[in-house]
Amino acid sequence: MPGTSRKAAIALAASASIALLATACTGQADSGASDDASKETTLNFWHAWSAPSEAKAVKELVAGFEKTHPNIHVNVVGNMTDDKINQALRTGGGKAPDVISSFTTNSVGRFCSSGALVDLNPFFEKSGIAPEKTFPKAMNEYTQFEGNRCAVPLLGDAYGLYYNKTAFEKAGIAGPPKTWSEFEKTAEKLTIPQGESYKQLGFMPNYHGWETTTEHYLGQFSPTYFDKDGKSNVAKDPAFEKAFTVQKKLVDALGGYRKLETYRSKLGDEWGPKHPFHTGQVAMQLDGEWRLGMALDTKPKFEIGVAPLPVPDDQADQYGKGYITGTIAGIAATSTKQNAAWELVKYMTTDTDAVVNFSNAIHNVPSTLAALKSPNLKYDPRFKTFLEIAANPDSTTAPASVNGGVYLTTIQEFGYDYESGKATDLKAGLKKTARQIDTDIAQAK
Repeated sequence: MPGTSRKAAIALAASASIALLATACTGQADSGASDDASKETTLNFWHAWSAPSEAKAVKELVAGFEKTHPNIHVNVVGNMTDDKINQALRTGGGKAPDVISSFTTNSVGRFCSSGALVDLNPFFEKSGIAPEKTFPKAMNEYTQFEGNRCAVPLLGDAYGLYYNKTAFEKAGIAGPPKTWSEFEKTAEKLTIPQGESYKQLGFMPNYHGWETTTEHYLGQFSPTYFDKDGKSNVAKDPAFEKAFTVQKKLVDALGGYRKLETYRSKLGDEWGPKHPFHTGQVAMQLDGEWRLGMALDTKPKFEIGVAPLPVPDDQADQYGKGYITGTIAGIAATSTKQNAAWELVKYMTTDTDAVVNFSNAIHNVPSTLAALKSPNLKYDPRFKTFLEIAANPDSTTAPASVNGGVYLTTIQEFGYDYESGKATDLKAGLKKTARQIDTDIAQAK
């Protein structure tokens, strides 16, 4: 379960990395991977975790590595934001990181295309490790760009549906909805009006509703963001139109944009104990695996249920999939100790016991197929839903782009306009959005 610092950093890191990496064109270090990993050496490892329990877990992970590699010592530096990491990747030097870890999967395209991180494919081949057989499909996808695997997954986040079991029982609802049409009916049934507001809202569908972003909705529709020529597919793939239509129907069915926004403005903070799902003000919540622990910590007055998010009615056979993202790790191109650095990266990301122990400590989803099935995982039985979502080959992610997550922001901005009624022509809006995405990518190149 990531703390507030982990998730709150993501949006800021995404924008910061875009600005910094735009000017960075870091070539491979002259020495490349020529160091002898069996010799005595010291590595610098920078990561973004900052909560005391998380920082402790990282140190324990590294201590496990040092025990198996007594000749390699690791200086661990935590609470490093993407802007600090990017600056160090550009300048290099003795204090710069040899290995980095970032929360921002949206930066992978920039990390790879700028050459800031080395392509790990040769290291995997030399070690006899097949990434496509080691990592879940979505995680394997979001750690590479145009054939360059400059990153590797280091635990992940899976999105699912939290629901108030007590409210379900009171409303006579047998179980969580599996399709979006079922979901709309369930959300309406769970909504209890109170004057001009709500005593209980079935679901907060608005795109400003914390994790209800366009990309998280879209994950359930398995869209193809770009065509084979790298052009935006937003206006061509029907998945986009379907996803926007589903969300807008939910907004209208549950009271309309203005009424929902008025209610939302009075609800508790996403990262605080008064989160509206914790308090029972919202009966269903789209969220990541970390929400379970956060909700249980507040000792809610109802039983929490966990399930996969609904799928489109015509994809009912794919129920169980979800949107996947997570933390990434990579090796700095400026490092002169890349073989030793690979030993650390390989251990942290592919050693089953290491991944399992780290997952148990951080409460994020394991990032290897073997770790997802390990009997040594310790978790609340409800957490199993997220393990299954992560392992599901139908689960999706947002692809890497040369300008990071800019295209996702463009899609989200249109979402704001469409849900609020500022934009009324969906097809025209998607075409305009696609043109903007193509323009931004062309400029970035």
